[in-house]
Amino acid sequence: MIDIHKLVDILHLEDLRNAAHPSAFDENKEYDMLIIRLPVINKELEVNSIGFIITRDYSYLYNRDEDRFEELSSRFEAPYEILDKTVDQLLKSFEDYHDLIVEMEEILYPNKTKDSFMKQWLRLKHNIVRIERVLMNASFTMSRAIDYYENSSDFPINHYTDLHEHIERTLRSATLQLSKLDNIYKFYSAQTNEKLNHSIYILTIISAVFLPLNLLVGFFGINTSGLPFADGTSGTTSVVILMLCVLIVTIVLINFVRKKV
Repeated sequence: MIDIHKLVDILHLEDLRNAAHPSAFDENKEYDMLIIRLPVINKELEVNSIGFIITRDYSYLYNRDEDRFEELSSRFEAPYEILDKTVDQLLKSFEDYHDLIVEMEEILYPNKTKDSFMKQWLRLKHNIVRIERVLMNASFTMSRAIDYYENSSDFPINHYTDLHEHIERTLRSATLQLSKLDNIYKFYSAQTNEKLNHSIYILTIISAVFLPLNLLVGFFGINTSGLPFADGTSGTTSVVILMLCVLIVTIVLINFVRKKV
């Protein structure tokens, strides 16, 4: 019986113990090390590295919790079944992200976004970028392993090719969803800018209306002698009428300019 712990190089053991180790395939004289890092979508996105040691006759799964190797029932089929289960779960779970993005689109276009819209967008963007990056490396590593073992008589190339295709499919879906998120952000920014421009426009109109009135108030508020209407008993009424006239003229001018623009 092989003492696999003594067979495996200490540096490879460190790689296998690292739960965040990226996907890697390392060929050696006495064994090969295959690490596939895959996203796991539960309530929160997690990323887990699954490590195997493959010898000429056996394969072993590294149990990180117990720091030991578990001998598998077959050299290639057993690792495939473990990886296939994780990838299938990822394919199904990733549909939740797709549904969330569709939901964001549905509330965005009729302009019914909530205050939490950007928080949700940022969380999705961050998670899907991580998924894309992890799957890109996993796809490359799986392709290397397939190329290396394809001439082995006991290697189920169809199974591993199908597994690689599932990883690639999820990777393409992640890239597509990132593109959708970018389009959603552009549309959201356009809506936000339109609201801001409208607010600035309203503020400008209000300022244009009240600026002449403020000038009149400031003028008649000067504490000097000789001001118009200061000597009569109807000075306040006259000033109010003058302000109303200025207000009407200002509104007419603003409407005229708006029609010209």
